[in-house]
Amino acid sequence: MKKKNAALSFIFITVLIDIVGIGLIIPIVPNLIVELADVDNSKAAIIGGTLAATYAVMQFFFAPVLGGLSDKLGRRPVLLLALFGLGIDYLVIAFAPTLAWLFIARMISGICGSSVTVANAYIADISTTEDRAKNFGMIGAAFGLGFIIGPAIGGFLGEMGTKIPFFAAAGLSLLNWLYGYFIIPESLSMENRRAFEWKRANPFGTLKSLFKYKTIVGLIICLFLIYIAANATHSNWAFYTKEKFDWSPQDIGLSLMFVGVMIAIVQGGVVGPVV
Repeated sequence: MKKKNAALSFIFITVLIDIVGIGLIIPIVPNLIVELADVDNSKAAIIGGTLAATYAVMQFFFAPVLGGLSDKLGRRPVLLLALFGLGIDYLVIAFAPTLAWLFIARMISGICGSSVTVANAYIADISTTEDRAKNFGMIGAAFGLGFIIGPAIGGFLGEMGTKIPFFAAAGLSLLNWLYGYFIIPESLSMENRRAFEWKRANPFGTLKSLFKYKTIVGLIICLFLIYIAANATHSNWAFYTKEKFDWSPQDIGLSLMFVGVMIAIVQGGVVGPVV
């Protein structure tokens, strides 16, 4: 039981750090791009959108790859590799001398951020029928909490310097990697493992298979449009508020923290009763 609780805590912290990393960069990315690329805020916004797209593309392609590798090698080594990679990614950003290094770092982050797929598989491995919903709900809580903590830390530390938040994020990731290395057990037994197949690791194949289920096609399209709207807002928010209201990284971070709190209230206290 203690091992199971330790494993659940590790998965919670892993997902939390992933989401904190996403939220952490948003308040300070305008100043970071202006500093590295020597451009104005308008051009920095275009670069910022491209950076966000780079992260998303890498996640799109590598989430099923990491999932397939975890089916073959086990969840533990893939999770640890992803966590170590995130720590290195944050250090690359902190020491990035040029904009090109920032793109390399976002590629690494997108690949390693796909660990959420493996984290979900780990939860499925160790959950019973009775506590499955509760354990997966913990992943949702980590998402909400991460988007509260991340922007707040990014905005506060960003006032001290554009690179400071990344040193903090690197420290968190590498500490969690150390904890996982010495404490976390493997969740997938040898008899339940299967060979890695590129066919199953193909994201386009996964999308194609989803559309076989006609009852959820409308829901998929709806979610796709919602995520476009949400991500368009997130990727432009820092640039817009900096341009329009001359907000500092801390102001931007606090505004996004407020958004995170509202999301947590709605998801935790409103959706259930309304449904």
